[in-house]
Amino acid sequence: MPPRVRFAPSPTGYLHIGGARTALFNWLYARRHGGTFILRIEDTDTERSSDDMTAGILSSLRWLGLNWDEGPDVGGPHGPYLQSARRDRHLAHARQLVESGAAYYCYCPAEKLQAKRAAAEAAGGAWMYDRVCQALSSREVAAREAAGEPRVVRVLVPEADTSFDDQVHGRISVSFTTIEDFVIVRSDGSPTYQLSVVSDDIDMKVTHVVRGDDHISNTPKQILLYRALGATVPVFAHVPLILGSDKKRLSKRHGATAVGEYEAQGYLPDAMVNFLSLLGWSPGSGDRELFSRQELVDLFTLEGISGGNAVFNPVKLDWFNQQYIANASHAALVEALRPHLAEAGLWRDDFTPAWLEAVFGLLRPRSKRLTDFVSQFRLFVADRVDRDPAAVEKHIGDDEARAHLAALRERLSSVESFDAARLEPVARDLAIERGIKAGTLIHAARVAVTGQTVSPGIFEVLELVGRARVLARIDQALADRT
Repeated sequence: MPPRVRFAPSPTGYLHIGGARTALFNWLYARRHGGTFILRIEDTDTERSSDDMTAGILSSLRWLGLNWDEGPDVGGPHGPYLQSARRDRHLAHARQLVESGAAYYCYCPAEKLQAKRAAAEAAGGAWMYDRVCQALSSREVAAREAAGEPRVVRVLVPEADTSFDDQVHGRISVSFTTIEDFVIVRSDGSPTYQLSVVSDDIDMKVTHVVRGDDHISNTPKQILLYRALGATVPVFAHVPLILGSDKKRLSKRHGATAVGEYEAQGYLPDAMVNFLSLLGWSPGSGDRELFSRQELVDLFTLEGISGGNAVFNPVKLDWFNQQYIANASHAALVEALRPHLAEAGLWRDDFTPAWLEAVFGLLRPRSKRLTDFVSQFRLFVADRVDRDPAAVEKHIGDDEARAHLAALRERLSSVESFDAARLEPVARDLAIERGIKAGTLIHAARVAVTGQTVSPGIFEVLELVGRARVLARIDQALADRT
């Protein structure tokens, strides 16, 4: 049977890096084995969940290219895929557990339980629920039900050990004597996480549960519920956490954590997927790090996931992104850059393909993110540029330097072909005529036209900026110093 895996985020926040990697591992496993990738939104925390957060999660997954086979927007045979819409099914499973004797009603007031727990802790010990209500007779239960007494539903935890084979960590054994009879339905009638997730996984026929290490403590309870409901226990694989450079859990202090922030900062989705895939997973291919999406699918195994925590290195992410920018086709790069340039007010529909390709070709080696293109692209289309005062003072700050620049301006105005191949000898010939180093003219032109002392090849820049705009900027630079 092809595997059925699910990614089940809670819309109490946007999709973060750790969640994205979990989604990716599920997606890769499903695609590798011809299985089904299910997206289920666990929105039962009504106070903190929001439609905006749900929309943000879906948008981030689409940006990463992690398309789902069943879930919101696409439907499927096991819907609905919003957990809040499945409450009746959760409660039906709770009734089944009570009727089979695997669970029971507990009428103990919360304040009474808190008092018992506090007394035990004050005495230096731990307290577990003492099963007072599990000992009630059927007549006593019926009477309390008829009276409408508030109650919760507790699972009767067996006094035995359980073990499961985790695909990442190996054999994990837990003694049920360390787990009290846990609540699966609250006194207000709402199902708890433990019941909801198992109920949904059963109904959606999930075969493999790939999720974060922080869920390991939930697994024994959920295995108990699967067995009590007569369902097949899925295969579990718990993925280690992602840490920051200080080896602490990744958080805002390490920089962006939401996937949408990386999209806004100019990262390419394929670069992010490649980077995330290697956070805690090894393809077993030596030192190689760059993989196409299909190669990742072909190589992915749960056994390749490391048992140790992965460290998020933003410098490494920038390296991945730079590699993908360098190797992207021109068409793909235009498609990726257009919205960023439009947002900055720099995009025009009359850009010619050849001109765009030439500009992007100059900027690729200098850009780690798409946003780097935006800041550098401005110098090719802006009517004015802001000049670094220190650069102006150094290269066109005196009368002699301005005279050289003015002479260059005259040559540039009359040169027949305004292209890099012709502009460079014009500038070098002028330098010889004036008895100065070519660098003197080149630096002056760069500061006048770009405003900076560093830029792509200045003659290529002059060609792409165009004669009219180049002459106007030199005029501005000369005027600003008079």
